[in-house]
Amino acid sequence: MPLFPNTPVEKMTEPYHRRWWALLVLCLSLLIVVMANTSLIVAAPDMTKDLGLSSSDLQWVIDGYTVPYAALMLVLGAIGDKYSRRGALVLGLLIFAGGSVMGGLVDETNLVITARAIMGVGAAVVMPATLSLLVAIFPRVERARAITAWSATSGLAIAVGPLAAGWLLEDHAWGSTFLMNVPLAVLGIVGALLLVPPSKAEGMGRIDYVGGLLSIVSVGCLVYATIEGPHFGWGVGPITAAVVAGVGLLAFVAWELKHPNPMLNVRKFTERPFSGSMLAVLFFFFGTFGSIYYSTQFLQFVLGYDALETGIRLLPLAGAVFVGAAVTGKLAPKLGVKIVVGTGMVIGTAGVFLLTQIESGSTYSDFLAPLLLLGFAIGLSLSPATDTIMGSFPESELGVGGGANDTALELGASLGIAILGSLLATSYKDKLTDLVGGHLPDEAMDTAKDSVGGGIAVAEQVAKNPQGGTEQAQTLLGAVHESFAHAIAHTSLFGGIIMAAGTLIVIAVLPGRGHTTEHGEEDAAPATEEQTETVDA
Repeated sequence: MPLFPNTPVEKMTEPYHRRWWALLVLCLSLLIVVMANTSLIVAAPDMTKDLGLSSSDLQWVIDGYTVPYAALMLVLGAIGDKYSRRGALVLGLLIFAGGSVMGGLVDETNLVITARAIMGVGAAVVMPATLSLLVAIFPRVERARAITAWSATSGLAIAVGPLAAGWLLEDHAWGSTFLMNVPLAVLGIVGALLLVPPSKAEGMGRIDYVGGLLSIVSVGCLVYATIEGPHFGWGVGPITAAVVAGVGLLAFVAWELKHPNPMLNVRKFTERPFSGSMLAVLFFFFGTFGSIYYSTQFLQFVLGYDALETGIRLLPLAGAVFVGAAVTGKLAPKLGVKIVVGTGMVIGTAGVFLLTQIESGSTYSDFLAPLLLLGFAIGLSLSPATDTIMGSFPESELGVGGGANDTALELGASLGIAILGSLLATSYKDKLTDLVGGHLPDEAMDTAKDSVGGGIAVAEQVAKNPQGGTEQAQTLLGAVHESFAHAIAHTSLFGGIIMAAGTLIVIAVLPGRGHTTEHGEEDAAPATEEQTETVDA
């Protein structure tokens, strides 16, 4: 048995014998790139203090990762298909590790944002490669189980990122949350070389780079406008980006329809299983990331938990993901994709609506049920939706399929944080103005309205000021807490309505089990329960 697997998957006469070990490497690689987003949530307060970040700076420290990540996945997935999926995985991990080293060592805002952007490029190479390699390595009868493990890893990373970052921040500076990625990336590279076999598409033809460029421009401008406009106003930059995104999308569709070998066959969106599953992934991560974005702020700023304590309190979400993943392995083969995904979306929507009950006196227990419902919903529905998406692509386009799935995932997360975050900020600002408007100097009031962290900082200054005192500080602090709780409840109402609308759309679009594709085969669905028992580790 060779130390390094050198036989391409496409030339193997039987399933790769170390495929379950390879799956561990793929899941570890996925864990790293998702953790890079979630770990920053709890590191943000320390970074803000140390770097003197404004609200705009902090937003772009977070989203400097998101823009290249979302924009490049489709193109880089196709390049991985063409030349080497394993090579793409290793290269992406190297780029990601390099950006992490830079982010951990620099101490200037623009350089941190640059480091995050480099990490985003690496993540855009890694994420579609993990999914395309998974589908290439596993035979169809085992693929649903492997994708379930992959999907559960995404949910696990939502909780593990804050937990790992919180543990490091107990004794180390925020740069450690970047550097923790490096040994994990090195482990992923070694694991890929030792356990993951080479794979690439056969007979793929030339890559449609014009379509790829149009997709980069369209998605990149859309994510930029979504982030910048709601938070900082619809000035020339966001409006221009939105227009370019719209024009670019139309140009992309027109080009792909006439191209003989398109980057993405946009006619797939007329196939109900594919389009319904893409929408499900987008709406799931819209609601989940948006809700976690402001829930963790409440745990830290209002309830006073430190980074580690916040990470620990997100663990029930990860546990619920695994429970949902175990359940979907039993139910999806029996009930079909539509019922399982639709049920998961209803449960996730209920979790978001529960957050409308948050008030200034709420405790962690009020967040526990929403976290459990969101985690269970992800575990239940993400796997069959992803399996359906990947089943819509031929073997020569697995990287493109992974890129399409992951673009929907990342776009949903970006929209959730941007749109719900903007609603949160506006609602908080308006409520705080109603409660304390006119009782603070203009400069202090502007700082307090900027964010809940700013409001707490102003209250601390009032307490130290001889003209203020403890009583006035406590009054202001109570107003800040009440305003932020009101903002969460108000934002969750809108988020729940959007999720409910998305649920109805997904249920309407996804076909029943009896629907057949244009090739006369039943729509892609997880392998049957009997089939998934065949596991040759």
